[in-house]
Amino acid sequence: MADKAITKTTTKRRSGAMDFMIRLIREKPMGLIGGIITILLLLTGIFAQQMAPFDPNVIHGLNALQGPSFKFWFGTDWLGRDVLSRVIYGARISLIVGLAATLIATVVEIFIGIMSGYIGGKFDLVVQRFVDAVMCFPSLIILMVIISIIRPSMINIIVVLGIQMGIGGSRVIRSATIGIKENLYIQSAVAIGAPLKDILRQHVLPNIMAPIIIEFSTRMPAVILTEASLSFLGYGIPLPNASLGALLSGSARTYMFISPWMVLWPGVVLSVVVWGVNMFGDAVRDILDPRLRGGIGRYGLSPKSIEKIKNQTKTESEVIKAD
Repeated sequence: MADKAITKTTTKRRSGAMDFMIRLIREKPMGLIGGIITILLLLTGIFAQQMAPFDPNVIHGLNALQGPSFKFWFGTDWLGRDVLSRVIYGARISLIVGLAATLIATVVEIFIGIMSGYIGGKFDLVVQRFVDAVMCFPSLIILMVIISIIRPSMINIIVVLGIQMGIGGSRVIRSATIGIKENLYIQSAVAIGAPLKDILRQHVLPNIMAPIIIEFSTRMPAVILTEASLSFLGYGIPLPNASLGALLSGSARTYMFISPWMVLWPGVVLSVVVWGVNMFGDAVRDILDPRLRGGIGRYGLSPKSIEKIKNQTKTESEVIKAD
């Protein structure tokens, strides 16, 4: 009877997107706030030119080191450039680098993880030792060395970040592939002589999309923070581009005690962006990860549904005992 109650409750479901949004609102309020921040970041990156009150590289005459005012909301830097405009364009750079590098990392980790996990054997052994060699070195040091050799630019940083993080993230995809490659539907495809590329594309990839989506959502804040760290150290987006990390370094450190708003606002925006995207990624992971669903349904059951099932089970047990 309890199984029937659970089946009856789980059959009444909404669409996947609606169920995800309801669970995000009810169970993950911090994730909801992070989602709002992520949407604001996307809008800022898309409409930066319309949102910025001034050109980020225009020098406004005698307005150097001017504090926040109605004309310059975030003040000006040591050259007289509007800090708000530079922060908005810096957020756009963070969005571009974050999305592009995360996309490259996802493609790299899918290719390495699926091939290594499915083929196995000596191929898997060799690939995983290479992955171990890459992961044993501090990532920031490797990035600094590579970028200093190939010269810093936005494209180079995106490619290097994407490949480096994709190699490390391939471990998760490999584990997910190993977990499903012995399933009957894959064995049946092998038995009928399906080509390897069709098996990987039609059977393996669709069944590991959950960890791929989770990896994508949780990697983006790490990419943004790494790019900011590189720009802070002088290995990031070259000047005069306004990167959030670059706004915290260079001459900004010279004048930070005289004009603290020069480093305050870029630091606050960077912290809020990384925190928001991270909270949203954690919420997506908690909702979509099958290991955290409790084993009931695609997105699990709400607390009210669980309590209802418990009450029904208790009532039915009492009736059985009375009989």
